Amino acid sequence: MGDAWTEARDRDAEGRARSARPRDGLGRPLPYGAPGVERQPEGVVRTPQETVAEAQALLDAGKPFHAHEVFEDAWKSGPERERTLWRGLAQLAVGLTHAARGNVAGGARLLRRGAGAVEEWAAGGEGRQAHGIDVDGLVRWARELAGRVESGAGSVDARTEAPRLRGAP
Repeated sequence: MGDAWTEARDRDAEGRARSARPRDGLGRPLPYGAPGVERQPEGVVRTPQETVAEAQALLDAGKPFHAHEVFEDAWKSGPERERTLWRGLAQLAVGLTHAARGNVAGGARLLRRGAGAVEEWAAGGEGRQAHGIDVDGLVRWARELAGRVESGAGSVDARTEAPRLRGAP
């Protein structure tokens, strides 16, 4: 693997995919040179409050793929005891992404998996409102949306279906 290969394949020095292609609001690759949605920077360490606020703003803007990247940063950089929570939230955001793209099976599966992870974390004694996150409301939202998507609702609008991480405004 030489430098020319990594550049031609949009890979970093370790060979991991790092696509430089622009992406739309749902994270789908667009043709090179097309205008896209600005990507989230990777590896940003945020406080839990900053993570929730930034992810909510992205969800509200109809960008669940980008919100997933924010949750992924928290999952990778946060304390071990919170990784299940952040991983579950990332899965919820990716589930919404897939549902909005019309991927019924993948969207429903990830919404349910994320709901299970968030519930597992809360059952571990961490509480149902850590960092102000409405665990019960998110779990209900994810399971209800998964059921609607599977029942033939087709793709959903990511902006109007975005969850409220901290409950009703």
